[in-house]
Amino acid sequence: MQAVLFAAGKSTRTYPLTLTRPKPLLPIANKTVLEHQLNAMPEGVREVILVVGYKQEMIVDQYGDRFGSIDLTYVTQEEQKGTGHALLQCAGKISGPFLAMNGDDIYGQGDLERLATVERGVLAQTVEDPSRFGVFVTDDDHKVLDVVEKPTKPISNLANMGAYKFQQDIFETLEATEESERGEIEITSAILTQAKQHVVTALTAENEWLSIGYPWDVITASKWIMDNRLESENEGQIEPGAHIHGNVNIGKGTLIRSGVVIDGPVIIGEDCNIGPNAWIRPYSVIGHGCKVGQGSEIKGSVLFGSTKVPHLSYIGDSVLGENVNIGCGTITANFRHDGGNHRSMVKGELVDTGLRKFGAIVADDVHTGINTSIYPGRKLWPHVSTLPGEAVTKDKTE
Repeated sequence: MQAVLFAAGKSTRTYPLTLTRPKPLLPIANKTVLEHQLNAMPEGVREVILVVGYKQEMIVDQYGDRFGSIDLTYVTQEEQKGTGHALLQCAGKISGPFLAMNGDDIYGQGDLERLATVERGVLAQTVEDPSRFGVFVTDDDHKVLDVVEKPTKPISNLANMGAYKFQQDIFETLEATEESERGEIEITSAILTQAKQHVVTALTAENEWLSIGYPWDVITASKWIMDNRLESENEGQIEPGAHIHGNVNIGKGTLIRSGVVIDGPVIIGEDCNIGPNAWIRPYSVIGHGCKVGQGSEIKGSVLFGSTKVPHLSYIGDSVLGENVNIGCGTITANFRHDGGNHRSMVKGELVDTGLRKFGAIVADDVHTGINTSIYPGRKLWPHVSTLPGEAVTKDKTE
């Protein structure tokens, strides 16, 4: 069987992290979204066709033409005109029934295996707030009757997870599908057409669905991975006087110096230098080649590769991109005095993150000056820097 991954989009909602990489290459628990997806493919999938576009060369360079036993084929979507349009780019490259799914969500292998067994199907998950999703309306036999985008009135709580099983006739249906008001060919419109002609089964997910829609989802998705999949393993060097508690995974070539305290669950990548006298608190992920030095504290945060927090800094509930350098005494504030949820600016609008503890989103190659203070929910764009003693009170784009 073949599978298609939609990985062409620019993903402006996950800025500034996706200003320098496509969303499928965002690291979740030290593995990219794409790697998690490929690992979750049912055993019968022998080829994955990746529909690429934005910064596609980064995906091709990193993964080439093979992942384990799976052949990788690339198709370019020159214009991003919806997932239906993306799938149409694969016409002629697919033979027989196939799976298709979003390239920025992480699915459970068990759910994908169940999806592969039906004639035509979709994955759905019960959600508390259907207004944020496209939803499926079904009958008692789980047959899709309707598809509604972000309903304003309660009509169904079965959210579309963006994973589908199709037959070859989906291409004919897509060819006949008119563009939406957004100028896109919507795959859900084609599914609704097919549901009027065939049985399209809505399967309720039994495993995880980790949707990476905002930059802080890197934190929440990594936390889920650590709670459910992390296994303790140490392939590094631990000096006498270091203290490790709980479920901790340490990569090859990493040095844990004396006085370091690590409270799991924690993931530390390869070739890292931790300490002396640093504290790595639960739900932290340290990428490959990172340094966390004297007196620094990392709490519930994700550090991408080659990032440095050398001394006397606090990074709490934050994301630090690749090759970031944190100046001495940098503090990320992460808690409101009223205890409410943090909000963060996304595409000009304040979005409720749903998080009571949330720090900063710091993009690649940022340098902070000594004693920098960053307000909760603020973002620093790639390559920006801060002055000594600066307080970052709003997103810093230059």
